Amino acid sequence: MATATTNLGEAGAGPVQRLGEQVFEAIAEIGDMAHFTALTFTWLVRKRPNPGVLTPNFYAIGVSSVPVVWITGTFIGMVLAVQAHSQFALMGLETRLGSVINISLVKELGPVLAATMLAGRVGSSMSAELGTMRVTEQIDALVALGTNPVHYLVVPRFLACFLLIPLLTLMADFMGVIGGAVVSTQLMGVDSFAYWQHSREYVGGLDLFAGVFKSYFFGGAIALISCHRGFNSRAGAEGVGRAATEAFVYSFIAILFLDFTIGIAWNSVYNAIWPQTANLL
Repeated sequence: MATATTNLGEAGAGPVQRLGEQVFEAIAEIGDMAHFTALTFTWLVRKRPNPGVLTPNFYAIGVSSVPVVWITGTFIGMVLAVQAHSQFALMGLETRLGSVINISLVKELGPVLAATMLAGRVGSSMSAELGTMRVTEQIDALVALGTNPVHYLVVPRFLACFLLIPLLTLMADFMGVIGGAVVSTQLMGVDSFAYWQHSREYVGGLDLFAGVFKSYFFGGAIALISCHRGFNSRAGAEGVGRAATEAFVYSFIAILFLDFTIGIAWNSVYNAIWPQTANLL
């Protein structure tokens, strides 16, 4: 009877034990990520990266991402115009289509989609590259040669993502605005003057700045998460592939979380400074 009770207790403790292990693993992962971030910022301030290492990362992350961001931004603006036109036409507000499309692009869709494309194209690539270097012991070789791997591998990638994603965001915004305007005025028959007039009235420089401001946080999060996943890749091809997948998934979750929190903080500050415009947000 005592043996049966003991076995029942062990069987009942199994799920609880696994849950506890997962919680402790998650806490340890967060702590390790915080330590990795602190090391990155320490080396960022401590020593300037070599231009010979920084320039190729700028090209791979910034210049090579232009086509995909260009295409994505254009089609997002076109899709917004097609989907919103029928609803606005029912209310007789076709001429106000430009204000809705453009403010949606510059404040939300442009930064988020540019960051998502960067996470998918660049984040996964960085994670896979660093994961392969970890598996083949190239990172250990750098340590043996007296080179800090965080300074040599992570800092240039972080700077490239942090500094270039605002430019990619502006490109996505511009192409989305042009794509939405072409579809609205040329295909949907919206009056061109009224379209741009309403856009000018409701979309200002502060809205554009809000989107660009968020993109800095998106770029930094993508670089840190992707490099951290690559540095902690498991052995084998499966481990490297898993690290690349986790880099994109975690980066995308971080983008959405940062977009939500920064959006709330931005609106709170904006309403506190200009309370008379609170009802317009």
